[in-house]
Amino acid sequence: MRTLRSALSRILGLTTGILTTGILVAGGTASSATEALYAQQRPEVTSETIEQWMVELSNRGRWGAADELGTLNLITPEHRVSAAGLVTEGLSVSLSHDYLKEAAEDATSPFGHELLGSPQSGFLSDRYTIAYHGYAHSHMDALCHYSSEGLMYNGISRETVDLVEGCVRLGITNAKQGIVTRGILMDIARLKGLDYLEPGTPIYVDDLEAWEAEAGITVGPGDVVFVRGGRWARRALEGPWATGQLAAGLHASVAPWLRERGVAMLGSDYTNDVYPSGVEGVAQPIHLLTLVTMGLWLFDNLDLEALAEAAADQGRWEFMFVAAPLAVPGGTGSPLNPLAIF
Repeated sequence: MRTLRSALSRILGLTTGILTTGILVAGGTASSATEALYAQQRPEVTSETIEQWMVELSNRGRWGAADELGTLNLITPEHRVSAAGLVTEGLSVSLSHDYLKEAAEDATSPFGHELLGSPQSGFLSDRYTIAYHGYAHSHMDALCHYSSEGLMYNGISRETVDLVEGCVRLGITNAKQGIVTRGILMDIARLKGLDYLEPGTPIYVDDLEAWEAEAGITVGPGDVVFVRGGRWARRALEGPWATGQLAAGLHASVAPWLRERGVAMLGSDYTNDVYPSGVEGVAQPIHLLTLVTMGLWLFDNLDLEALAEAAADQGRWEFMFVAAPLAVPGGTGSPLNPLAIF
């Protein structure tokens, strides 16, 4: 049977000679070998390619016609036990950014926080309101968040969505028991000797595999992969910008690699897709091919700065990852505070 890699080569006409060593030198200065790597011709993906991958990369029926877990099926009890073995220091690191309460270019729906009660009464409470999908708030996408031509993951019809009950199928409560597995940080800004990638920078398979070589780690089935572009580091220095229009992220050509490696979940400090996508007529090819085609769950707008610092201090880029969404029946996703534990 033709492998996904050979299919990718046939469809895209990828260049040969992918560099696997000599990626980053001390002090964060890119080597000449690195410069050669990033000078390579990059793959072209068209809307026709995406249509073909919607078929070739599909996990429809892989875990049965009634399946609603998608790639979470790849996280086995053995994966959870193995992940627990990665905890050696007892260090816990949040992957959530503090929720943005003020409107900004990247926070058009700020987090609503209303204080109830008063200090004088001795009793305090509050009310939260949040529209978390978008480009500001750390959150998890359920598989019903995205559809194409009337179908969601596993061929489930969008007509199953109820305007009152929400996502009767593929909702966030399918992940109610939580996600516990190995997490891997792929710090692409660090790989290139930068504090952050400039918005609009695409990340390719070459970059991911170069990071594997640099970090001495290989992504495998059941892993949750986090890709750092340094969005929040840039925001702290330069201020907010319209991340829904200009953002570093994965190029569409990475999608077959995600399926080939058996990635269970994907997250980034942006919304995973590079903007602009570079694929005419397809604004979010990574969202489309993960949520709809593969049933691969996503984390968006995570804050990976503290994780990047902790991983560098530890000298390792794998950790036990733990996350649990709010158990909202019919929900299309959830805000949350995921944890990396070293």
